[in-house]
Amino acid sequence: MERTITDLPADRPAWRTTASGMRTVEAFSRAVELAALGPAHGPNPRVGCVITDPYGTVLGEGYHQGAGTAHAEVAALRDLRERGHNAVGAFAYVTLEPCSHTGRTGPCTQALHDAGIGALRYAVEDPNPEAAGGGALLRDGGMDALFVPNEAAEKLNERWLAAMRRSRPYVIAKWGVTLDGRTAAADGTSFWITGDESRDHAHTVRGEVDAIVVGTNTVLIDNPSLSARPGGHETGHQPLRVVMGLRDTRSTVTAPGRPATATEPAQPGDGQALKVWRDDNVVAVHTHDPAEVLEELQRREMRTVLIEGGARVTTAFLAAGLVDEIHVYVAPVILGSGTTAVGDLGITTMNRALRGQDVSTRQLGADTLVIAHVAKGT
Repeated sequence: MERTITDLPADRPAWRTTASGMRTVEAFSRAVELAALGPAHGPNPRVGCVITDPYGTVLGEGYHQGAGTAHAEVAALRDLRERGHNAVGAFAYVTLEPCSHTGRTGPCTQALHDAGIGALRYAVEDPNPEAAGGGALLRDGGMDALFVPNEAAEKLNERWLAAMRRSRPYVIAKWGVTLDGRTAAADGTSFWITGDESRDHAHTVRGEVDAIVVGTNTVLIDNPSLSARPGGHETGHQPLRVVMGLRDTRSTVTAPGRPATATEPAQPGDGQALKVWRDDNVVAVHTHDPAEVLEELQRREMRTVLIEGGARVTTAFLAAGLVDEIHVYVAPVILGSGTTAVGDLGITTMNRALRGQDVSTRQLGADTLVIAHVAKGT
């Protein structure tokens, strides 16, 4: 459907002044700082907006605080008005192209037009087909609207942007291992391979994702809570807990992907499937196909998914080419035998190996965290 800006006067004056490079850089730097204040989880991107007069004086600022709240542009316009300023002829710097559709809120293109903004600079083009095209729409309406790429703005939303571009959630696979690559001892014990700092960091990551995926084996053996508890305290946001596999771990799950109701854990040996979850923030997807799991989570607007295993689930996602980022917590421990983090991927030669790129490391107490994006071998 063709989108237009309503009530556009034919004689609307158009600002054609291009902001200086230094002012643009500084304004985008501040807009990225604002965007980072928004939640890392949720269906929407993190967006910041700075509005200045044509000479670079800040008139208003804003950022998106999560799904259903005002978008960054609207928040900045509100701040501008509360400061007693007028937006006519002003410059707006936004970390993401203004949306051109009506979703939970109205289109930002209309808000910018109605406020009389004279010039727009946006740092990332919106890959969401439902919301894209705002820049062109405003240019067609006579506004000086330019796409000015900004690496920091792109980096801040790299997971969300990847999810939009790939039409599936961004997938992070995480595991903790010994120096010799074991995730559990020969008797199955794994508590605790890594130290307190690593576990606290893992809880922080949980609080930033939309969903956590585990297999039925992990549920039946470990009975995990899968909640985000950095510093020992639950965060305000808790990820959706997803169980992947054919075995029914809850007697109340009646169909793949259907939320289960609240139950208490069954007693071991009582002849029933173990009922793990103590609330309804859980989905069971009865499949061994990672693509089907991601399809269900995409339908639920999950943008970032954390795979916490076990090895069969992790291997399935890697083998399907559906892992984007890997977090490995390496502890200074040697077992010599036991479970490995990844099973057979069908790779028989080095030139087909999955290789990490953009690799970073971080010391967490005695452990080392390795973060790598996944690149297929050639």
